[in-house]
Amino acid sequence: MQRLEGEPIQCASTKPRLAQALTRDITRSLASRDSRVSIVLYDRTTRTSCMYRADEHYDSASIVKPIVLGALLHATGGELSAEEQDLARKMIVHSDNASTYVLWDIVGPENIQDFLDAAGMTNTIIDEAGFMGLTQVTARDQATLLELLTGEDDAVLGEEERAYILGLMHDVQEDQRWGAPAGAPADAAVQVKNGWLQRSDKNLKDPRDRGDWKVNSMSALTGRAYDYGLVVLTENNRVPEDPDAGWAYGMDTIEGVAKAVHRNLYPGR
Repeated sequence: MQRLEGEPIQCASTKPRLAQALTRDITRSLASRDSRVSIVLYDRTTRTSCMYRADEHYDSASIVKPIVLGALLHATGGELSAEEQDLARKMIVHSDNASTYVLWDIVGPENIQDFLDAAGMTNTIIDEAGFMGLTQVTARDQATLLELLTGEDDAVLGEEERAYILGLMHDVQEDQRWGAPAGAPADAAVQVKNGWLQRSDKNLKDPRDRGDWKVNSMSALTGRAYDYGLVVLTENNRVPEDPDAGWAYGMDTIEGVAKAVHRNLYPGR
C-alpha cells in the first residue's frame, strides 16, 4: 500500500511485484493532479486488484446509462421492442440524453432499484428528483457492474443480455472512446462508457461543487487472454478561464491512471 492524500492505494495480486508496480505508478500518475479521484481495477487473468477511495460517491453523468439498460433488460426478461432497441443504441453508443430519459421513464425508478439490488450495487443512489446524471455512484459499484457483464453468472442478466450491453459499449462512437481504455493492449476488445458533467457555476457552498467538471470513465477489456476492468471517477477538475479545460483536465487525470494500469498489467501489448 502507498498513501496518497491520507488514503491508501491498495493493490493485491498473485504477483507481488505487479501489485507493487501498480501501486507505485498509479500514485505517480496522480501526484500532480488536483482532481478528486476514485479507482477500482480488477483483472481475473492475473488475479490482480487495485482500489482507491472505492466507496466515495460521485455524480454519475452518463456512466449511469449501462445501469438503465441493465435495469430495462432485467425488468423485461430481455425482450425489447424495436423502438427500445433503437433508443438503447442511441443511449450507449452516442450517449444521447433524450433517449436515456425515454428509457428511464419506461423502466422506472423501482425497476432500476430492483436491478441495483440484484446486481449487488448497494451504494448506488438514484436521484430523488429523477435526474439520471445525478445518480450517485461509486467506483466499486461500477466495477461490480463490469464484472457482472463480463462474467458467466446468469442470475441477474442472461448471457445474451450481457452480450447485448457489452456490444453497444464496444460500438461507442470514436470521439467518446477516451479515458479508461487509454494505453490498452492493441489486441483487446474494448468496451467503454464515459460521462462528463459541469454541475454548477453558482453553488459555492458545497466545496465539491465549484462549477468544476465531473469526468468519469469505465471500461471492460476482453478477448484472447484479457478479462479485466477499470473504473476511474473524478471531480473538482480545475476550471481556468477556458471552461472546457476542466473537462480535458479530468480526461487527462483518468488517462494517466489508465496508462499506468495497462502498461503494468500487459507490458508491450
